[in-house]
Amino acid sequence: MTLKNPAGVNDLLPDAAHKQQLLVRAAFRVFGCYGYRYMETPMFEKTEVFTRGIGEATDVVGKEIYCVYPMNSIAGVSPDDRSALEGLALRPENTAGIARAVVQHNLVPPGAFQAKLWYAGSMFRHERQQKGRYREFRQIGAECIGATEPSADAEVILMLLHYFEALGIPRSHMTLKINSMGDEACRPAYRRAVQDYILARESEFCPECQRRATGNPLRAFDCKSEACQAALSAAPRITEYLCEECASQYAQVKQLLDSSGLAYEEDPRLVRGFDYYTRTVFEVQVDLGLGAQNAIGGGGRYDRLLQEYGAKPTPSLGFAVGLERIVMVLEALGTAAALPPAAQVFVAAVDEEARSQAFELAQKLREAGVSVELDHQARSLKSQFKVADKADVGFVVLLGPDERAKGSYTLRNMTDGTQQELTLDELLQLLTER
Repeated sequence: MTLKNPAGVNDLLPDAAHKQQLLVRAAFRVFGCYGYRYMETPMFEKTEVFTRGIGEATDVVGKEIYCVYPMNSIAGVSPDDRSALEGLALRPENTAGIARAVVQHNLVPPGAFQAKLWYAGSMFRHERQQKGRYREFRQIGAECIGATEPSADAEVILMLLHYFEALGIPRSHMTLKINSMGDEACRPAYRRAVQDYILARESEFCPECQRRATGNPLRAFDCKSEACQAALSAAPRITEYLCEECASQYAQVKQLLDSSGLAYEEDPRLVRGFDYYTRTVFEVQVDLGLGAQNAIGGGGRYDRLLQEYGAKPTPSLGFAVGLERIVMVLEALGTAAALPPAAQVFVAAVDEEARSQAFELAQKLREAGVSVELDHQARSLKSQFKVADKADVGFVVLLGPDERAKGSYTLRNMTDGTQQELTLDELLQLLTER
């Protein structure tokens, strides 16, 4: 029987891996311009990290989280009883892990400058598979910890758009949507209003939204059912419930975006599904490559999250983007980078006596910074040329009786077929310059 990868997860083959690595490299460049530093958190955390931060009423914690069991702990334990063993979980997102790490390592002590951190890696959710959404997916995210002013919100949003443009996604294909979710002073009243609205029209909503109404009613705004969205068209708007402080903060964020010349759309129904979000929320959508599920990144402010892990109030914000989804957009644009040749030079041995010399030359070239391939299967010279041509190398170095007699090397340009005879020093210089 041939073993295959589990449903909902994919092997990252060289072409896909190359495309995603370019996204990570771009993040190093762009985020570095804004003072962000890279860090990593474990792929699994104590489950409490996620239940506290994301919220037990969310779909992620309630239905999608992967729990981790050591094999020796589940032997003989029935599936119904395994909940008692749940202590660790694969990360479904990384903001909660970053927040936990910031508190644990005291990265933002009292009076310190804000910490600007970013990450890249795999996340895990047991959700229904659909285009661009998988059970293991990869994200890049950035978190600005300890920033209080609306200028931080505007800067984070601008950095996200800057990143997408650096990848080659034109601004004309993107729509930035923004909203405010209020805070602990004004959001509870809004939640109750939405809850009452849904319960009063319960028959117009799908069973999932009926369930959400009593636990996390704002999640109904994320429902993809056309009937639910139509029923929500007359729902209360958060802007009608914002307290004076939240309204002022939101107005300042918009003013800063206006002054930066950044176009945006206010969407009063835009929410983020995790309990930790407060005030500013945003999402970037595209008009190609993804269909109806067209968001490629989003985030917002989470001023109360670090308190869940024992810190003092620490205003913070950030965003996350899905790498698979960005690659799909770049492919739709025709700008996704092709996988480059594995090597620039192929060293070909004409006869058996030249094989050890070819091996030595290949290593010298590699140490000089040239990517080199050579034959390890005793192929004929004709077959070696076929391999070199298929590998799309730029040059082939020939080693045989004539070269041994002269103490030279023959270099063939695979683009135009020209050849030249070179000493070792000349060969090294030419190839390293190329």
